[in-house]
Amino acid sequence: MSVVPATPRRLIVGLAGSSGPHYGVRLLEVLRERTDVEVHAIISAGARSTIEYEMRRDPDQVAALAHVVHDERDLGASIASGTFTTAGMAVSPCSIKTLSAIANSYNDSLIVRAADVCLKERRRLVLVVRETPLHLGHLRLMAQVTQSGAVVLPPVPAFYHRPATIEDLVDHTVTKILDQFGIDAGLIPRWEGMPGPG
Repeated sequence: MSVVPATPRRLIVGLAGSSGPHYGVRLLEVLRERTDVEVHAIISAGARSTIEYEMRRDPDQVAALAHVVHDERDLGASIASGTFTTAGMAVSPCSIKTLSAIANSYNDSLIVRAADVCLKERRRLVLVVRETPLHLGHLRLMAQVTQSGAVVLPPVPAFYHRPATIEDLVDHTVTKILDQFGIDAGLIPRWEGMPGPG
């Protein structure tokens, strides 16, 4: 009896133009190390600028971490259709402009269209919204996308894993993102309760 090799599941990673491209770049790095995930990336023009400015990295080298790279203007791309099956999408980071467009199905870019496809097909959509402080309009947009089925996952730092570096903080957020897709990359120690006395 022949064994049919498992087909990697597809995951879309969008990087929008807010501060904090570190989260999306690290997500791409971690997923690239796996053989069970086919990564489709969309890097907006704004994200390319923040990658260069904040990380001092070449956006083309970052894009090369994905198996397939899509132009943000290509609304005819495979991931723009629900018939192209994926496990879902993470927008990391997600700017408020992108959040607003997704909340209102304003499909003027491939990031927004691919996110809208995930919502209509009832696939997991994780939005790593990077803004603070938040006004009522921001909160309403977050509530709106949550009602549509998205998961709003701001990159809020945690300290129970005793981070020693910025990379440790980024890895915590990336772990939280991957958890939404049932992927454990072993990046941080998991919480197992407060240690006992002694």
